Amino acid sequence: DLRPLDILAEVVPAAGLGRSMRVFQVQGVRGFQLAASRPRALSFPASRLFIHCDRFPEEFSIIVTLRVLNVPAKRNEYLFTLMAEESHNVLVGLRYSPNKLHFLFWSQERSNGWQTRVTFRNVSLSDNQWHTLVLAVSGQSFSLTVDCNVPSDVVVETPFPISLSVKRASFYLGNRRRRKGLFTGLLRQLVLLPGADATPRICTSMNLKVTTLSVPAILHDLPMKPASNEVLKYPYETDMRVTLGSRPPCSKHDKARFWFSAAQRGLYLCNGSAWVSMLEAKKRLDYVEEYQNLVTNSETMGLEVFTIPKVGLFAATANRYTPPGSAIYKWTDGKFVPYQNIPTYQAQSWKYFTIGKKIFLAVANFEQNDRGQEYSVIYKWSRRKEKFVTYQRISTHGARDWEAFVIEGEAFLAVVNHREGNNHNIDSVIYRWNPRTGLFETNQTIPTSGAYDWEFFTIGPYSFLAVANTFNGTSTKIYSHIYIWLSGSFQLFQSILTFGAADWEVFHIGDRVFLAVANSHSYDSGTSAPSNFYAINSSIYELNVTAQMFVKFQDLLTYSALDWEFFSVGDDSFLVVANSFDGITFSVNSVIYRWQGYEGFVAAHRLPTVGCRDWEAFNTTEGSYLLYSSAKEPLSKVLKLKTT
Repeated sequence: DLRPLDILAEVVPAAGLGRSMRVFQVQGVRGFQLAASRPRALSFPASRLFIHCDRFPEEFSIIVTLRVLNVPAKRNEYLFTLMAEESHNVLVGLRYSPNKLHFLFWSQERSNGWQTRVTFRNVSLSDNQWHTLVLAVSGQSFSLTVDCNVPSDVVVETPFPISLSVKRASFYLGNRRRRKGLFTGLLRQLVLLPGADATPRICTSMNLKVTTLSVPAILHDLPMKPASNEVLKYPYETDMRVTLGSRPPCSKHDKARFWFSAAQRGLYLCNGSAWVSMLEAKKRLDYVEEYQNLVTNSETMGLEVFTIPKVGLFAATANRYTPPGSAIYKWTDGKFVPYQNIPTYQAQSWKYFTIGKKIFLAVANFEQNDRGQEYSVIYKWSRRKEKFVTYQRISTHGARDWEAFVIEGEAFLAVVNHREGNNHNIDSVIYRWNPRTGLFETNQTIPTSGAYDWEFFTIGPYSFLAVANTFNGTSTKIYSHIYIWLSGSFQLFQSILTFGAADWEVFHIGDRVFLAVANSHSYDSGTSAPSNFYAINSSIYELNVTAQMFVKFQDLLTYSALDWEFFSVGDDSFLVVANSFDGITFSVNSVIYRWQGYEGFVAAHRLPTVGCRDWEAFNTTEGSYLLYSSAKEPLSKVLKLKTT
């Protein structure tokens, strides 16, 4: 029976923690701190694990997740020992000293017994980070894997004993039955897996430093806020650090970290992916003012605002003409300033995404390059040059949009192909990241019709991908589709009739899930022309959980709408639409709608725009902003949201 044997869980008292163990949370991960006063309180008889056989397994793995404090040069600290009650000899043990890990075992096959020490050198764990170790033992071979990196192998003369008796022996957690050598760090996982090398089972997680095989229930993640005012069954302590200044990154490593924003007058807590307001002066949107005229290389078809950790806030503009191509701007002293030019060919949009520590920016090129080749390009951020450099070219056909997403730990990138020659009914492609080659490879094709946009979103455990189909060659009155990820591929979930759909925007208000479509125009070669192709309803759909489908919630009159952008100010939710053309002029008001609950979205602010193509909302320590691009003039605008 190769089930994991959780040594750590056996020590946890069923009635709650006593003085011998305390729970601490560091970097969003919980672990035990052990008390030095009562070593025997951290023990249990080996017979509780070895129920059917009183022999230690001949082949096994030991999995440990820990956070080590700085250990003095000549000090050894024990992670665990297995000792016979009538003897001071360590039958099996694991101890740590600076830059070394020692595995100890007692060989009873020699006269009077003999203790063997297997040493792994250059094991640096004292960096105040979480680490997961996998020690695999088989005969004379010992292998140590740290954080799923390349294993370190040691072969010794004395093999691990074939028959090591554990009669009347006990496990001691973090000590060797005395106070000296007590483990002073945090321990999250200590598991014995008989008969197997646990590395393949462990090294499947995205966060390799805290990957788990078995963790005591007390250490499982708890809700950020209790459901009511009840006292936590297992209280825990945390190293509370409050960061000041501009918005810091919030990742799994920053979980439970606090940030105080003087500009926003708020205290925020990182929940592992986003900053959650804990104490904040509630703001309300009062009005919108023009903040910056951003002169662009040419007309701008799309925008992407993103933050590179420890570098800054950027905006990429997808510009129509080459030369001079498209540009990247950096937020400097409260304004966007030119940072980098990139050759593009009628660029339509940018997509920023990360894979591990790698940072990418993909451009959708609509036209061929100077050599008659039609490529869209993925650029990678060079930390040395502090620029984006060409990484991978992908053959596309009138590319309009990229969408990046992760499903079950795997990274994907989807491109919208608009047309090939005069044929609008072509395949768009989903690519999967191959970690071995470091490249995106074709994973799935999906038939689309003059498509403009992909939108990825998740609801509970389910992943969805919506495509905005615009034109099938004769009509814009066609179905756009929502796909669901099932059994390793996207399969059709729902079809919605749209009219020249140019954009999908998914957003949440409380527990409700909405999906808004921007309809650009109504044209059908087989019917009489309407009085106005471009004055047309765009629609908001809401997920009906009972019916398991999106149902229409609200229609809003728009004028050749090309984009929706959802944003929040304080407790209020807003949608802004990019109105581009009313049938007569490109100088059309774009509109900010405020969520009014039962009334739905109600027009709150009308913003003069010229051929508006895209909106992006972003925040800095100075406040909240909207950035809009014009497809009819080489000028984009930054608008500041003034609040009360």
